[in-house]
Amino acid sequence: MAKKREERETNVYLNGVIDAMPVFAKELIAGGVAGGVAKTVVAPLERIKILFQTRRSEYQSLGLFGSVKKIAKTEGPMGFYRGNGASVARIVPYAALHYMSYEQYRRWIILAFPDGGRGPVLDLVAGSLSGGTAVLFTYPLDLVRTKLAYQVVGSPKLKLQGIMNNEQLYKGIVDCFSKTYKEAGLRGLYRGVAPSLYGIFPYAGLKFYFYEKMKRYVPPEQKSSIMVKLVCGSVAGLLGQTFTYPLDVVRRQMQVQRLFASNSPEMKGTMESLVLIAKQQGWKQLFSGLSINYLKVVPSVAIGFTVYDVMKAYLQVPSRDEGVKEVVTSKTTSQPSSIHS
Repeated sequence: MAKKREERETNVYLNGVIDAMPVFAKELIAGGVAGGVAKTVVAPLERIKILFQTRRSEYQSLGLFGSVKKIAKTEGPMGFYRGNGASVARIVPYAALHYMSYEQYRRWIILAFPDGGRGPVLDLVAGSLSGGTAVLFTYPLDLVRTKLAYQVVGSPKLKLQGIMNNEQLYKGIVDCFSKTYKEAGLRGLYRGVAPSLYGIFPYAGLKFYFYEKMKRYVPPEQKSSIMVKLVCGSVAGLLGQTFTYPLDVVRRQMQVQRLFASNSPEMKGTMESLVLIAKQQGWKQLFSGLSINYLKVVPSVAIGFTVYDVMKAYLQVPSRDEGVKEVVTSKTTSQPSSIHS
């Protein structure tokens, strides 16, 4: 009896905390959890994709399964998660800002242009703006994640046999931050941000656009189905990623260029780097790792959207239309107030 009473009291307390939270805080939490779960599930594929994009000669010839064997042999199981700590540290605030700002931009656009309609174009614009916002706030963490994932560390046994040299430059997230800042200052922490922004604006916008567009064709009785959300999210991620993938390759190579031991010219601008990679490495390099990215995007985007919707339901976040109605009502019945309320 005492245990049940304690559980009821805990549930009442948690419900009280959830009710007291503003909507934007609930959306931040839901987005952060969704991003962290999705990123951890696909971390091994993300590591291999980065190695394909940046260590072309070493890993592309091996293929997907050959790369899996090499990482398992030289670095062990944890090698598949190298850089994932920085990745999760980046994706949690990134996803939290991405989803929350998407909802906020969507509300602001509806309030500013009430006659503009609420179709997929609205989601395209709101998604693009939210993607750019999230990138600007979290880009240094993405840079650090890429540098850590780029490192290939041999197992102690292989190093003793003299088979593999240890190329490790950074000991961890803090060490990578510190050395990058000392080497190039704040600009070094934002190296490659331009192609990231060029890529995220269309990708984030298209992702939300396709997701909401497909949901419009789902019968009402199926809209709450998790499988339907997984399918819509997967297709949306695939379509959005295909159009913007070359910019992702440019971003990765710009991020790790200072780690290359080569005499190739420095990559400065986004378009200049795009042309340079196509000329020196071939146009196929601009799509290197895309097949792996498809395998990664399908579960990542699908899990992200699904977990986000589940978390919103758990945190009692009102539907988008209800949220807009609450804001409009509060503005008409009193002085203009914050949309966050």
